[in-house]
Parts: sequence; structure tokens; C-alpha cells
Amino acid sequence: MNRLFSPVSALKGVGEKRAAYYKKLGVSTVYDLLYHLPRGYVDFSCPVSPVDAPVNEYCVLKGRIVMKMPEQRIRKGLSIFKAKATDGLNDFMVVIYNNYYGFKALQTGQEYLFYGKVTGNLLRKEISSPRIVKADTEPLVPVYHLTTGLTSAAVLQNMREAVLILENEPFDSMPTYLLLENNLISLPHALKAIHFPKNQQEADAAARRLAFDEMLILQLGMLMLKEKSRKSTPCVMDEKTDISAFFESLPFEMTGAQQNCVKEISADLCSGSPMNRLLQGDVGSGKTAVAAAACYFAFKNGYQSALMAPTEILAVQHYKTLNGFLEPLGVKTVLLTGSMTAKEKREVKKQLSDGSAAVAVGTHAIIQKDVEFVSLGLVITDEQHRFGVAQRAALAGKGKSPHKLVMSATPIPRTLALIIYGDLDISVINEMPKGRIPVKTYAVTGKLRKRAFNFIKKQLDEGRQAYIVCPVIEDSETDMLAAKSYAEKAKGEDFADYTVGLLHGKMKAAEKEQVMTDFKDKKIDVLICTTVVEVGVDVPNASVMMIENAERFGLSQLHQLRGRVGRGSFESHCILVTDNTGEECVRRMKIMSSTSDGFKISEEDLKLRGPGDFFGNRQHGLPPLKMAELAGNMELVNDTRKIAERILRDDPKLEKTENRGLHTDMLRLFEKDVVG
Repeated sequence: MNRLFSPVSALKGVGEKRAAYYKKLGVSTVYDLLYHLPRGYVDFSCPVSPVDAPVNEYCVLKGRIVMKMPEQRIRKGLSIFKAKATDGLNDFMVVIYNNYYGFKALQTGQEYLFYGKVTGNLLRKEISSPRIVKADTEPLVPVYHLTTGLTSAAVLQNMREAVLILENEPFDSMPTYLLLENNLISLPHALKAIHFPKNQQEADAAARRLAFDEMLILQLGMLMLKEKSRKSTPCVMDEKTDISAFFESLPFEMTGAQQNCVKEISADLCSGSPMNRLLQGDVGSGKTAVAAAACYFAFKNGYQSALMAPTEILAVQHYKTLNGFLEPLGVKTVLLTGSMTAKEKREVKKQLSDGSAAVAVGTHAIIQKDVEFVSLGLVITDEQHRFGVAQRAALAGKGKSPHKLVMSATPIPRTLALIIYGDLDISVINEMPKGRIPVKTYAVTGKLRKRAFNFIKKQLDEGRQAYIVCPVIEDSETDMLAAKSYAEKAKGEDFADYTVGLLHGKMKAAEKEQVMTDFKDKKIDVLICTTVVEVGVDVPNASVMMIENAERFGLSQLHQLRGRVGRGSFESHCILVTDNTGEECVRRMKIMSSTSDGFKISEEDLKLRGPGDFFGNRQHGLPPLKMAELAGNMELVNDTRKIAERILRDDPKLEKTENRGLHTDMLRLFEKDVVG
């Protein structure tokens, strides 16, 4: 057996406990460990003199340990260890907290490099909780994502052994001709160099090779998924289908962008191949109306439709909206969620299986095995990045190659759309409904909170309602404001004369639903909440959105939250409260205050945060990417796309000998049940 695919416990020093810690990081085998890539490096190549080291900044100091002090127990559970070091001219103190073994490993007379925060004054410098390596270590030392119980030293020790195994059992899944064409180093060289680079150039060459691999495999998978979805479907609809009754029944006129999207979707439904389309639009651009038109088109052709939403609140919202559009036209729409009674569920399932219900709206409850459709022709998923690939596939599996429409209110920069939605055709609603008044946005510090409250009270007195968003549910040791205590204070002090509600993610589904219903029915004036309100809940009477600790949210998330107001005919306001006056935070608040264009905001978000945050935590249902930072390189995206297209033209199923490694890598990245 190839030792690379042995359990990680086969490595020295990895017992049951450490293996469990590794598992938390997604590392089960030696191979997995090799792909636990550094998130950066500490450059130990340029140590500074203790005298020149700036106070309160991170620096590298070089010194020989001359004396180790006795342990100081400050209080229960806190020990401080100190050692005196010298660079030959100047002394400095090394301070270590609660790490007896790390301190014990330091040897008097031995020279080390220390990386950490320097404190003290001109005469006496200290370096606190430093990263410590021997003076003869390679200049670039990797920094890994860790978990409680796993130290950098332990990962480095295990990684050295894993790299040795790789050197003894080298492999490379990339065809040789691609390595030569693209001037890429071998995979064993790349994996060794990414963990233990001799210099920055070698680290860059390794990163380039690994990013190329990942992006090419992703593009191959996306293109094969797209091709797989192009097979024929029995759900072929009539291009002459007349849905003018739908447009005439609307209480508003659809925008040109909405009408174009309906045309694109209708053409797909009649094409003979299953539709696999993304409907992307900014907050409040009218995606649900377009989805309703698609459901009506399917209904006129004798097919059922299903819409799956990620939360019960959003499912109920969609049900009410779709039912409002479709019921007057004789289209029976039903709701199926986990919190319904067994009797209610049985009745809904019966209506779907006998065909008396034409449209089903629900949470993942609609993909349960006992839910059967008589003629499912259209499957719609909302906020698809909140569903895994397998969940979306399970819903599609309810019919015979049904058409698939994915809706997203998360504007994605063009740079990333090719990657994230590479297997989908894209329709964009880039026009807001007529009469929509832009939300006025202000950024203020906590000193103006009382003034902001007075402004909110004025809005409430005029009959409006307000949201106040907090970043966390309960109080913690951080400075973040918590929804629970904020609501208590609001009820007793600042908003004592008004009805205050509380909404957060830990509440039961039925409780959340009741709070949102009360807010919509104007029984609650001020709703103190977490980001649970970010997606989809529509309360036209709400005219103020106040967001505490605004610096804690990404621009795209702030924009999503802001989209909860401005949905009625009143002028609406968004107040961003932050005491962070750092340059980046100020820039972000300026962007939010100056534009309401979600696509522009997402572009800025990408520039500020980098692509890593767009890809983090399996966002958008994508396979997890290790080299996400380089995925934003448009040149790499385009190059690998062309190469993937060329490979698949010549070998559509990657069956040729030279492409078998690529096929194996793709199955590993995408899960075997998705790409075959």
C-alpha cells in the first residue's frame, strides 16, 4: 500500500489525540497533510537589533539564551516564563505564557530566532509569546491553520516526515506535456517547496503549480458537469406557450431586465436539454417574480415546479409571494417545512403525488425520500451557496432530468463568476424596479448612538419600523454588542415606550416565524436581531436598518442587510455604527455610503478581502479550494479554462492514460456522486 494514503496516525508522534485534532482540520491521511498548505510564512531572514526594534510591532530578533528565570504563577491557570537573551551587544527578555514545555526546550547558550510583538522602551525590550526557531533554520517558516491542541511545532515535525515519504514515493497526476507547456515544476518539488521553501521565489513557483492544478481540475469538473446537464430531457415545453395572463395580473410592470430573464428561461424550458441557469440579481431586484413566471410557464405545459429555500423563514416568505402571484391564475401552491404537523405534511405530499398541487415551496423537507411529484419539470433553489452540491442534486433527482434554476441575491464579481458558476448559464437582473428609492447610508461612531436612537424614534412615531442588527447573540469577552442584552436594555431604557422584539439563529423555527410575522403585522416596532434577517424577509414598512459593530461584517453582507429596508414607498435609512477608525474600515464605510450597486460593492469587497473569503467554508457549493488567494487571478482562470476545453475536446471522459490522474483528482475534489 502506498504510504501516502496511510492514516495520519502512521506518522511519528501522531497518536489518537493528535489524529483527532488533525481530523478537525480535514486531515485524515498523510496525503491530506501534504495538502494542509501554509497560510503564510514568517520570514526569519532579516532579524533586527533589539535597539532598533519598533515598540508594539512584530519583528524578528536573533539572540543567545543567557539566563532562564524561575516560573511566575500570576493566578490560577496563568504561568509566565521569562528568559534573558542577547545578540552580543544588547539584551532583551523573551516572555512565554502558559507553555512549560516550550520554555523547557530553550537551551542556555543556544542561539535562536524569535518572531513576535516587541514591547518595552528604549532601554529594555521584551518579545512576547514569540514563534521560536533555531538560528540555522531555513529563512521562511510556514504558518499553518491550527486547532486547539495542535501546535506549529507538531505540524512542522509531522510535515517533514510526510515530505520524506513523498520523496520516496513520488507521483504526479499532471500530464508531462502540460508541465512543459506551462513551465511548471513537478508536484513532489511543489509540495516540498510550499512547506519548506529555500526562498520566496521557490515558494511562489510552488504556489503557482498548486494553483494551476486546482484551477484546471475545477474547470474540468465544471465543464463536465455542464456537459452532463446537456443531455436530453423529457420535460420539453412548447415555445408558443402564452403566459400573457401572468404579466397582466401583476400589480406592477416588470423591468426590461426581468422580462429578458423570463425570455431566456422560457427558451431553455423549450430547448430539449435540461436548463441549468443562474438567476442573479441585487437585493430587491425582483427575482421571485421571474421565478413565478417560470413556474407559470411550466404549469401551462402540465409540469410541477419546486422551490427550495435555505431557511424556514425564507421558505414561508417565498410561499406567500409565489402564492400571491399564482393563486389568482388557478395555480395551486403548497408549503412543506419541517415544523408542520404530520397531518399537514401528509396532505401536502398527497397533493404533490396526485398532481393537484402544481408548485411546492419548502426547506430541505421537500427532498425527503417520501416526497413524490407526479410530473416535476422545474426545480428552483434560492441562495444556492447555502446548499451543498448533494442537496441540490437530491432535489433534481425527484424528477426525470428536470430544468434547474438557481437564484442568488449575492452579487459575485465577474472575476469569480466564471469559476463559481462555471457549470451554469447566467441571467442577470441589473435593473431595479421603478420607483425604488435608494437607501440613504450613514457611518457614525458609538458617540452618536443616542442621536441615532432619537432618529429611529422619530421614524417610529411616523408609523415606520426599524431593525437593529448585532453581530453576536450573547455577551462574550469581546467588545461586540450582543442581541440578547441589547434587546433587554432597549426594552428597559432607550425604547421603553415602543414594542421591542428579538430574533436570532438559536431560536426554534416556530419562534422565529412568529417574531417575523409579528414584525410584518406591525406588532413589533423595533426588531433587535442578528444576521438571521440577512436573506429575504420582506417588510415594506421598515425604514431604518441600524448595524452595530459594522466593521465586523463584509461589504457584501452589509449590503444584504441594508436590502431589508427600502422595500416600501418611504425614504429609508441605514446607519452603520463602528468605533474602528482604521484606514481600511473608513474606506469600507465610505464605499457603503457612496453606492447602492451590489455588483460594485462585491468588486470592492473582493479587492479588500481577496478571493479567499469568497471561497471560504465551501461558499457557493464549490469544492473546497486550497489556493483560493490565487483563484482571483483572471489570467490563470482564463488559461486553465482554455486548457480544460482543449483536453475535453480530445478526451471527453478523461479516459486516456495520460489523463487518468486528472480524472482521479477531479473525483477527489468534486465527490464521486457528482462527476462520473
